Amino acid sequence: MPHFRRDNAAAQRFAERRQREDAAPRLASSVPDLLSLSLSVEECSESNLVNEPKHLRRIQVTSAPALFLLPCGDPKCKEGGHDVTALVMRSLLRRESNFQGADRCHGYLGPSPCLRELRYSAVAEYRNTQST
Repeated sequence: MPHFRRDNAAAQRFAERRQREDAAPRLASSVPDLLSLSLSVEECSESNLVNEPKHLRRIQVTSAPALFLLPCGDPKCKEGGHDVTALVMRSLLRRESNFQGADRCHGYLGPSPCLRELRYSAVAEYRNTQST
């Protein structure tokens, strides 16, 4: 029976995330000159001093929400994750081509705080809007 509750909790989190994504403004309307965006993401933990493998996320600008929520990489973490929406959007609205940031997980591993930190670097390409 505990397995069913765990699956039900995961399904609930997925549904809530999907609802937030659906309600968020679209990236293409929030940053109309954005042509492409790639995020290179890695997560590290102070507890074991080992970095998780890096992965690259290519964002579908035309359909993606202007929402950058990334789950905590520790499956035991409760109520954690990384919301880097404000950081990423600030850089995109400034038309920065290369930027990076970090976010500490605010979840819990039992009674202790999760010590994972997400680090990202981004490459963005924009439409040239300067007239000659």
